[in-house]
Amino acid sequence: MQQQSQGRVYNFNAGPSTLPLPVLQKVQEEFVNFKGMGMSVIEMSHRSAPFESILENAKALLKELLAIPDDYETLFIQGGASLQFTMIPMNFLQPGKTASYALTGQWAERAYVEAQLLGDVNYASCARKGSYSRVPAPDQLNYRASDEYLHITSNNTIYGTQWKEFPQTGNVPLIADMSSDILSQPLDISQFGLIYAGAQKNLGPSGVTVVIIRKDLLQQANSNIPSMLSYRTYAEHNSLFNTPPTFAVYMLGEVLQWVKDQGGAHEMAKRNEQKTALIYDAIDQSEGFFQGRAEPNSRSQMNITFNIEYEQTQKTFLLEAEQAGFIGIAGHRLAGGVRVSTYNAVSYEACQAFSQFMIDFRRKYHR
Repeated sequence: MQQQSQGRVYNFNAGPSTLPLPVLQKVQEEFVNFKGMGMSVIEMSHRSAPFESILENAKALLKELLAIPDDYETLFIQGGASLQFTMIPMNFLQPGKTASYALTGQWAERAYVEAQLLGDVNYASCARKGSYSRVPAPDQLNYRASDEYLHITSNNTIYGTQWKEFPQTGNVPLIADMSSDILSQPLDISQFGLIYAGAQKNLGPSGVTVVIIRKDLLQQANSNIPSMLSYRTYAEHNSLFNTPPTFAVYMLGEVLQWVKDQGGAHEMAKRNEQKTALIYDAIDQSEGFFQGRAEPNSRSQMNITFNIEYEQTQKTFLLEAEQAGFIGIAGHRLAGGVRVSTYNAVSYEACQAFSQFMIDFRRKYHR
């Protein structure tokens, strides 16, 4: 098996995913004795001044890197993005009102199904018949001006599609699950009423979910719900109502600092475009040997999905790729095929090596 420096494999897992090596090394150095305190972050009280400093630093870095306006709150919540599927309608879907969901993949479907348990929801679009190979243009969405919100999933990890332009929804709050592409490019936060993202793709380890919510929307949230499911609870207690995932928040801050040191969201976008071009070019120039699943104008910069014409050849590809040190490239069980996840921490060199592997494999097995 080929390995990178320090014996590390080429990690293309869809999530939890690869983290920046400098971050892992720094955390390793601080793990037993954080900043001379004689204990690890995981042993530290979440009520202590040092941890509150860690939390505030993470919030400040998010605000800086994403240019979050002052009229937004940043919250740290447990339960993953999947808990947000419930929290959103519980907080914002009032009795007798409706909300709309753009169904562009499995996670969007799950959000829709959870919302159905709590209120009246509609399809704004559904790409299921096209095997989720595309996302709709903003003007193709069918939602109501009276909707409490419109929900979208900005990047679809399973099918490899991504929104290139977000709808301008006016008075209808736009809510987005950005778990798999947040911080991969600059973003106009003011377009959204609420953004949520599980950390385990671009932000850090699993265990913490970032929620960015407009303050006026927060004030409109339902107050007659359990405390732990209320956004107001987290806002009023600075995400410290109960014990937060302290180590995940700490690592989130370290990853954010790494992104800042690399040049921020603009630099991430540039690198991601360069990285994914290597693999998409290998697909497009393969004379049909590799068959991309996503339509070209919906292709994701985070998750590249494709098939190989013959099933046995595809099995051989996955086996030889793993033997060559490329880990986590088997497609999701719902979609099959091949999936290469190229999040921020995945290096250009890793994508270059995988692209060359694809080229060499095609030369070897193309009939």
